[in-house]
Amino acid sequence: MHCHICNQSTTSFTHEKTEMTYYHCEACEYIFKSPKCYQDFDNQKERYNLHENNEEDAGYRAYFQRFLDFTLPFVLNVKRALDFGCGETTLLASMLEQKGIKCDFYDPIYHPDTPNNSKKYELIVSVEVFEHLHDPKKIFKSLIDRLEEGGYLSIQTQFHLNNRVLFKKWYYHQDSTHIIFFTVKTFKVLCDMYGCKVIEDNGKNMLLIQKGF
Repeated sequence: MHCHICNQSTTSFTHEKTEMTYYHCEACEYIFKSPKCYQDFDNQKERYNLHENNEEDAGYRAYFQRFLDFTLPFVLNVKRALDFGCGETTLLASMLEQKGIKCDFYDPIYHPDTPNNSKKYELIVSVEVFEHLHDPKKIFKSLIDRLEEGGYLSIQTQFHLNNRVLFKKWYYHQDSTHIIFFTVKTFKVLCDMYGCKVIEDNGKNMLLIQKGF
């Protein structure tokens, strides 16, 4: 099977306990579950509804604050943003509004009314979304296309360690709705394709991309 990102051949491996098959691209370090494991929106919503995401919960707010603490120091004079894949709540958009950044939001399950597709943004944020995507390359390109030149895409998704033994012990792929997995290198390969660059990452689960060179 070929890689969804760089189209190179992948090699497969199987998790002994779950008997689930994964495909690993050594060229760009992308890993994905067998497409047989992919779920429709109804099943994803059922799983997501188990999350207890309360906008008034201090821990939930702190979770997003860590993301903003990573992103905002590198993003100056931004006034228009989009929260892509916001989930059920719009807390992150509200927190950006409190920083003086007007923020639209979109989620295919909970907030499917897409903002004007021709609208451009200076910042797009996407927190714990990319691991769910069936077509990450297409979505990545669409987000870059919606950025102003010089605009920023800030992503949070857990990075794997590019080691199959450690991957099998990793908690993150055990969520049935988490179907694809990245490293920073994977995103750098995507950036090379679409005229952007990784300007910062925390080595664990966050990275910031800028459109243009």
